[in-house]
Amino acid sequence: MPDSSHHNPFADWLRAHAVPLTHLDREAPLDDLEPLRDIIGDARVVAIGENSHFISEFALLRERILRFLVERCGFTVLAFEYGFSEGFPLDAWAQGEGADDDLSAHLAGAIPVGVGGPLRWMRGHNRTASPSVRFAGVDIPAAGGSLLPALAPVADYLRHIDPETLPAVETAMRIAEPFAGGSAADAAPAWARLATAEQDALSATLTRLLIRFRALEPLYVSRGDQQSYDIALRRLEGACHGDYTFRAMAGLFAGTGLTADTSARDVYMAESVLWHLKRFEPGTRVVLVAHNAHIQKTPVSFNGHLTGLPMGHHLRRALGDEYVALGLTSTTGHSADMRRDENARFGFTIDATALEPPERGSIEAAFADAGLGLSIADLQQARHEAPGSSDLAPGPDRIRIQSAYLHTPILKAFDAILNTPTSTVADNLDNM
Repeated sequence: MPDSSHHNPFADWLRAHAVPLTHLDREAPLDDLEPLRDIIGDARVVAIGENSHFISEFALLRERILRFLVERCGFTVLAFEYGFSEGFPLDAWAQGEGADDDLSAHLAGAIPVGVGGPLRWMRGHNRTASPSVRFAGVDIPAAGGSLLPALAPVADYLRHIDPETLPAVETAMRIAEPFAGGSAADAAPAWARLATAEQDALSATLTRLLIRFRALEPLYVSRGDQQSYDIALRRLEGACHGDYTFRAMAGLFAGTGLTADTSARDVYMAESVLWHLKRFEPGTRVVLVAHNAHIQKTPVSFNGHLTGLPMGHHLRRALGDEYVALGLTSTTGHSADMRRDENARFGFTIDATALEPPERGSIEAAFADAGLGLSIADLQQARHEAPGSSDLAPGPDRIRIQSAYLHTPILKAFDAILNTPTSTVADNLDNM
């Protein structure tokens, strides 16, 4: 437990205002989640985070919140930290296409970040529900692991729409093939080993393709249709952002990166959310699932250096109060620390790291000092009260990110925090 001799004013506020939750069982009744209704209000996009991937309690809590938002609040789209291009076959499966056990094949090459459970629930729900719940990927291809999931369908599109340009995308695929992996941790080092001339040729080819796509939109649409063009363009944009992200990560690892350069991935994710929102029915409301560091509204900094403007920052600018961010964290248990290992399947291994007592100043310390277990805190309410309360302002200044801490003003970064008393690393990671 945190140092009990230190008085924590925010813990006092939590003790008086946080609401206990009663269930983690995905099948349990949803009444305990009713406090979420006031927090989300009329939001068009509600993001659900997690301080670490691969945590069982976070996955269960996310699925319960998804059920609540769909069944009681009218949300009809689940957007996920999953490749934009790869999301379309998952949506088709969720709508009833193929056999139930086809999902394993769809997800075989993907990092197990918890998308399977929500998809299985959606497929079952959609058998009787109207309207059905749709699935949408928002990330760069393979979450930065490969350009091929985006470029291969672009090549298929160009084969019919603009065969003159097909050699260019085939050149890009030839260069991208040797560093294609299952994650950015796998692919980025392999990309860095490419000859500089190959790296530059890839970037130049993708840029030329993108400019041609945009310049010839009327011609492409006349030869096909607007929807196919829009999807192909977005896939190509994903490949361009992925290519840029490889350069940004190489600079970050080498200590020579530009300020906030890794924002390229997050702005693509934010724009993908808005892309889907624009193309679904008017009034569509979206549940968005990603890491806390992607959904937070405030910039991401480490050791005082600005490293990125997260997806949530961009969505806040675009949607204002119609974007709501729910952070998930825990006070005890274990975290799934990701250790780089080029010999591992996805370029990293998972260490189940025992959590130390929460640091003073963290939101976790406030929950622990308040003696709270599974619970939800409405930070919007705290923000309203903070200007008139020196005890509340500025509030906690850090939140766990795996077993470390990300320093950020929590009251500005999130609209609510959901806390689980413990966290457990998932037991289905043996094949990683």
